[in-house]
Amino acid sequence: MRMPVQDVLDLMIRGAATALFCLWIAILWRDYRNILSARVAIAMNFAIIAYLLAPAFRPASPFSFPFVVVDALSLAVPALFWLFARLWFDDRQRIDWRDGLLMVGFAALLLAQVAAIVTTGWFSWEIMLLVRIGMLGFALGGIWIAWRGRAADLIEERRSFRLAVVGAIGGFIMWIIFIEMFPSRDMNHDLRQMVTLPAIVIATFIVSVGLYRFRSAELFAAPDAAPQRVEAEPAAPSGLARRLQAVMAEERAYRAEGFSIAALAAQLGEPEYRVRRAINGEMGFRNFTAFLNSFRLEEVCAALADPAQQSVPILTIAIDAGFGSLGPFNRAFRDAEGMTPSEYRAARLGTRD
Repeated sequence: MRMPVQDVLDLMIRGAATALFCLWIAILWRDYRNILSARVAIAMNFAIIAYLLAPAFRPASPFSFPFVVVDALSLAVPALFWLFARLWFDDRQRIDWRDGLLMVGFAALLLAQVAAIVTTGWFSWEIMLLVRIGMLGFALGGIWIAWRGRAADLIEERRSFRLAVVGAIGGFIMWIIFIEMFPSRDMNHDLRQMVTLPAIVIATFIVSVGLYRFRSAELFAAPDAAPQRVEAEPAAPSGLARRLQAVMAEERAYRAEGFSIAALAAQLGEPEYRVRRAINGEMGFRNFTAFLNSFRLEEVCAALADPAQQSVPILTIAIDAGFGSLGPFNRAFRDAEGMTPSEYRAARLGTRD
């Protein structure tokens, strides 16, 4: 019995895409396996492979255990995509407890569905509805994270990579979520293949192009490598780097509300790409917000250690330094100093007494 041409194409495309994602896994494991965001990317790729291979596990009779497990793993793609975007684009080295809670809650839904199928032979429409809503939310969240932070990203390779590859993966996920929302009785097999195969081809092509950019050592932040502003480390800092230092440290441009890299470039009279290159290449920062916060935190730390400002509220000090609200300030301070602002003030003023 000859296999239909469309089925042959489906098999070839899924096989080629699987090989590509296996290659991506191998590159990530070889070069970046000690970095959390890379490990999450590996898990995401395994889940994508599960989706690509799921038809091979689909039996003539529904709800076989291997297919249920592979299908559940493929449903985790949007959540892993969102977590990868969250860690990679924000240069995070650990998973925030709120993010972890979201992931655990979504995993619990998937496990509940698997348990329902294994024990009763039927899946729960109520749980599946919650799973689909969660998948849609995670996919949109990952795309938003990639779009939101593009202006502050100082890694040129990652700036171009984020919209291309994340757009491809995010768009592919959104497309598949839309297709899978139709029950099989409403969309025949040929039509499913017709709309799914182009999505696989496009996403695979864009990822294959983006793979070359993973050769850059700067794409992932090294563990425990918080940006450090070095005053006189470079033997001969460029004129632009010296002007940057003067504008930030002496004129305190970082205090301005909504201060952006475009505003800084305009103030310096330089193209944005040159300013990005100087901040990243000469000052060692991967993100413009981290660059601003280094100056803001230096001012805050000096104020907290000053006995003359002991009665000044911490929130006032933070806002004066350019922080827009208490939440981001507290997180940035804890990440930089390993303690809360109150603990820092008590420790510094206590040593002076």
